[in-house]
Amino acid sequence: MKSPTSFGIWGNTEKKSFWTILPKILSWSKKKNINAHVTSRIISHLNGTDLQVGVINSKEILQKLDFMLVLGGDGTFLSLARAIEYSNTPILGIHLGDLGFLAKVTLEDLFIRLDQVSKGDFFLENRILIKSNIKKEGKIIKHTALNDFVISNAQSHRMLNATVFVNQHLVGSYKADGVIIATPTGSTAYSLSAGGPIVTPEVDSIIITPTAAHTLTSRPLVVSGKDEIRVEFLNNTDPVLFTADGQIHETLETNNKVIITKADYKIKLISFTDSDYFQNLRAKMGWGKRGEQ
Repeated sequence: MKSPTSFGIWGNTEKKSFWTILPKILSWSKKKNINAHVTSRIISHLNGTDLQVGVINSKEILQKLDFMLVLGGDGTFLSLARAIEYSNTPILGIHLGDLGFLAKVTLEDLFIRLDQVSKGDFFLENRILIKSNIKKEGKIIKHTALNDFVISNAQSHRMLNATVFVNQHLVGSYKADGVIIATPTGSTAYSLSAGGPIVTPEVDSIIITPTAAHTLTSRPLVVSGKDEIRVEFLNNTDPVLFTADGQIHETLETNNKVIITKADYKIKLISFTDSDYFQNLRAKMGWGKRGEQ
């Protein structure tokens, strides 16, 4: 890959560690002669401090940057992934928390990885997103998600009745706490905790996982990324809660429909030749281990 000449910083401004590492990143960028840009949200926390950097205040600026550095947990990463949309700007994730699957790089390795990026010593992973068209009150409401859409009863502790179709074919009626529609990236998130399969990011697929299903025959289902999923709620008596990536919420009525397909764009993640997806699973989850060693 080509060596970058500019990058942006997107961070969780609530974390003290973000403010500790930010000056070091800006110092690194000056030494490497790579122009740094920060979000207007970061600027607003600085009380007039002049960082002498560019400001990201529009999608047009995002499009012009060579990569985005995101510092935080998976939630921070997800918010950036949705903001980037069609910009095609690669993302390098640095996790500031304990558990994360999207942000691969630790603070300890940050500048080693940044040096690799500055030399063009990296490659790009494509990750699919899913999009939803919600038919509500004569309008079409659209959302995208990198991880998942979660559909549940808006009344807590009440069962959801949802009917699921794939390409106009009836899959079945789910009586469950909820239904998760996830990407391969999101297969290690909420879907996994609900009993869904781990699907590697290269597999072009969408996962349908019921949460706490009330019948033993309701099982997770993996369909092609080319398929259309439709969810209806005519047998539900309460309003329905629709959530995108755990961050965007929409309340639906029982006559509303949700149509979910793969988004027509992908996001690009910066990765390295010595990165190992399965090693990451083992490190983050203890996956593949037999009890205490």
